[in-house]
Amino acid sequence: MKAAIDPSPSRRQVLRLTAMVTACAVVTKVPNAEEALKGEGGNSYVPADGVATFESVWQTVRERFYDPRHNGLDWPAVRERYLLDVQRATSQDSLARVINTMLSELHASHTRFYTPDEPEYYQLADIFAGALQRRGLQRAFPDGHISYPGIGILSRLEATGRNVITGVIDGTPAQEAGLRAGDETIAVNGTAFEPIGSFRGKVGKSVVLEVHRGASVLQVPVIPIDLKPTKMFLRGLESSARIIESNGRRIGYVHVWCYAGSIYQRALESLLSQGVLRDADALIWDLRDGWGGAQPQYLDLFNARVPTMQVTDRNGRSELVNVKWRKPVAMLINGGTRSGKEVLAYGFKKYRLGELIGTRTEGAVLAATAFLIGSGLLLLAVEDVRVDGERLESVGVTPTIEVLADVASAGSDDPQLSRAVALLSGT
Repeated sequence: MKAAIDPSPSRRQVLRLTAMVTACAVVTKVPNAEEALKGEGGNSYVPADGVATFESVWQTVRERFYDPRHNGLDWPAVRERYLLDVQRATSQDSLARVINTMLSELHASHTRFYTPDEPEYYQLADIFAGALQRRGLQRAFPDGHISYPGIGILSRLEATGRNVITGVIDGTPAQEAGLRAGDETIAVNGTAFEPIGSFRGKVGKSVVLEVHRGASVLQVPVIPIDLKPTKMFLRGLESSARIIESNGRRIGYVHVWCYAGSIYQRALESLLSQGVLRDADALIWDLRDGWGGAQPQYLDLFNARVPTMQVTDRNGRSELVNVKWRKPVAMLINGGTRSGKEVLAYGFKKYRLGELIGTRTEGAVLAATAFLIGSGLLLLAVEDVRVDGERLESVGVTPTIEVLADVASAGSDDPQLSRAVALLSGT
């Protein structure tokens, strides 16, 4: 059997709410214009194409950005200030850095330019595949398959230049290899680490990833695979589900890495109604990190006043409709909880469905869409969003129980998860 959602939202609601994904699952430092011109490479770069890409990004922002006043910026003047830096760029990478420096002046979430050297480029192309069908998707992916070589990690480039793993997707080669959040990625096969470039041409072949873990330097063998974003995030959700035994109670745990599509909610309902979480005494709903896109009605999962139906056809096939969870639940949040996930956190807290444990969410709650421009992808905030009349952009949602945790702690002793287990098991 499988769980279903009923009733269905309107098409307009779906378009708006599924657009509410996090601006970047990986938070990257935006350098100044001078820094953007350092470290050049890429022999195939054509300067005229770079200028054309910049002009298209600027024009798209002018016409589609949610605030017609561009948050008080003189947008034509902004173009003039950055045009010279664009003309001096000598690679796709430096062009993107200049464009992102410009976009950062808007001080808006969901507004960034990604290149094919970043996993987010492929993940967003998959999330927005419907909208991109009429915006050049076939040109970017002629065979119709959106995928990239990788091992299944989320990472962050810090201001110091360190590339740190912020999340390891369950069921991926990275998890199987024992990588952890907090590991600093240094090199692959002796060459400096790149999120995509390190694994190009190496799918199915063992590579050695050098990582720093605390004071230790580890050589970790791992086999890259061809990652299809939706499949990876769905498997990550399903693989994360487990029972934690504590104080004689069975505490269910599940991590929703991505919520940009009802497929993830259906998978969660299936786990709760007939899967490994079915007989749990309580549930930990982990919405830390990853992508947003959740719809407010997903909170109906915890509405105890609405019945669940089981329907069976003449061949004995059954399914549950309108699945409900009527046992205790806690939600995990942090600074990587963004967009539609923040809407869920807001409602979860306001309507007292359970405790929110962790740290304040990102405050990235603008509705966005994507555009394929040049060789990159522009994620752009196109609508403002208020939740029950409140604007969460740049504000976020505070937890009911604050538990601080740095990135490194998520890979070993996770204090936020431990607090949730203790709360639900009465220890």
